[in-house]
Amino acid sequence: MLRFKKIFKQVFALLLIVTILPISSFLIGCNSSTGSGDGLSFFFTIKDTDDYFRSTLQSSLESAAKSEGATVTTTLCGPSADQQVSDIKAAAESGNYDAIICVPVDSATALQLEIAAGDLPVIFMNNKPDDDVLKADEYVYVASDEYQAGELQAEYMYEQLGKPSSINAIIMMGERNHSGTLGRTEAVKQYFKDNNVDLNIVFCDYASWSDTEAANMMEIFFKTNQDVDVIFCNNDTMALGVIEALDNHGLTTSDVPVAGVDATSDGCKSIAAGKLNFTVYQNAEGQSTKAIEVAIALANGSSTKNIEGKNDASTCYFVDFEAVSKSNVSKYQ
Repeated sequence: MLRFKKIFKQVFALLLIVTILPISSFLIGCNSSTGSGDGLSFFFTIKDTDDYFRSTLQSSLESAAKSEGATVTTTLCGPSADQQVSDIKAAAESGNYDAIICVPVDSATALQLEIAAGDLPVIFMNNKPDDDVLKADEYVYVASDEYQAGELQAEYMYEQLGKPSSINAIIMMGERNHSGTLGRTEAVKQYFKDNNVDLNIVFCDYASWSDTEAANMMEIFFKTNQDVDVIFCNNDTMALGVIEALDNHGLTTSDVPVAGVDATSDGCKSIAAGKLNFTVYQNAEGQSTKAIEVAIALANGSSTKNIEGKNDASTCYFVDFEAVSKSNVSKYQ
């Protein structure tokens, strides 16, 4: 009888192990579909961290990597695309890194940047290269859909202006050839075209993300003596420069509403104070977390198919923009 009980216990224990092991393996697999970040090292290259968004992007990347057991080394390449290529080449040849994370100085140099990276995967951010140089699980893009930002701006102003049949607008653009400049500007134009609105652009130029440049360009505009109904700015910093120029001419954003992008700290303060009318939140923290998630997967040779926000080609991973006005600005402060 005792021998029978002993055999029964052994059989029961074996059955328990056979049952638990597959479940444990499944749970472990679910928690590590992109692999572990422990010990991984990423090289991050960006022009500078002079503005709020780029500074937040850098600090958020480093924080997101740290939370996964990985590290990020940041190099500021300045305005030179050639220097950025050289920095990536040196990083790849050092053998110290598992992936490259890059905000391109010039998105047209993406192919050169990929070649410089050698066998390392490249995660582009904030300035989108052409689709034909992106490749699933090797050269990918993580950001927000720039077109969405422009659509949200246009939709808000169209509603606020009472859905007019024609609009006189100023567009203050960011850096020339930057994907944010191109996407946001084109989306504003396309929105009004789709809604059969006659959009008369009375002034449009590159203020290169700068409040000073935007204010100076507004002074040029005022000399033309044209009427304007609304001002679209590709970022908040330029929007604040525009508002300063309006104020200098005795105008407020009740007279001429202004829209920005990024929902920076200063932008949100301006909305709360009743100055800036509208902005679009670009989630630097969300983009950074997504970029690290993708970087870990690619560095480990894991699939990215379960990572949220990817496009059909698995070459782009998007974090949604969010509309911000006085009604909800407190959420973003």
